[in-house]
Amino acid sequence: MLGPYGAGKTSLTSTICGISHPTDGTITVSGHDVVKNYRKARALIGLVPQEIALEPFETVWNSVSFTRGLFGKSRDDAYLETILRQLSLWDKKDAQTKELSGGMKRRVLIAKALSHGPRILFLDEPTAGVDVELRKDMWDIVAKLKEDGVTIILTTHYIEEAEAIADRVGVINQGQILLVEDKATLMAQMGRKQLRIALSTQITQVPAPLAPYDLELAPPGDTLIYHYDAHADRTGITTLLNDLQKAGITMTDLKTQESSLEDIFVDLVKEKA
Repeated sequence: MLGPYGAGKTSLTSTICGISHPTDGTITVSGHDVVKNYRKARALIGLVPQEIALEPFETVWNSVSFTRGLFGKSRDDAYLETILRQLSLWDKKDAQTKELSGGMKRRVLIAKALSHGPRILFLDEPTAGVDVELRKDMWDIVAKLKEDGVTIILTTHYIEEAEAIADRVGVINQGQILLVEDKATLMAQMGRKQLRIALSTQITQVPAPLAPYDLELAPPGDTLIYHYDAHADRTGITTLLNDLQKAGITMTDLKTQESSLEDIFVDLVKEKA
């Protein structure tokens, strides 16, 4: 779930997970209303909150075990050990959480969220403020959970993360969900391509005969950029190249570039602002 700061990502997640009460409408999780059937709905959900909130003097093991007990689950040391090992926390199980690094504390939050065996895991900005190495480790963890059949809903403003690991993308802004779409389909339908034309000499403006192509002149004036739809019957590239020659413009190189998810996201947010 992509969205800028203040878009409503955390508010939406909190309402689904039962932390906030919906003022209107209904929310169901696998058919269970989050208000009328709160316990059944919540039992299916694990939540890793944006803020790190752990009892500083409690051990990792006790903290995770306690969370499992809150859901009425019977003791299962073998299951908890598996989770802690998957998260590289087993050697820290007897450590107090105040002794852990920020990255390890986030791993504890994930362990607590998984302690009762949820089938849906919400990760609310889990890598905000963490270093690149830890971020990569966390995505490895997410990939393993996905292989185990856990549905993962990630809220983030790091678009490169969504582009790298998501199957489906939702865009939210100003409290409204603008779309939810398969990532590949979204990029195919809404992504554009651009042709970057390197010129042998710099020019100060696009020649008037080329105005219909709506070309963009990139600084310092030695590159023309042409935007086109790669799925259209005709891209107009052949005609453009012929008209460039007629205008006396000499090219040195051509390069195509496809729109990224970030480009699509920015366009959507601007359009709905």
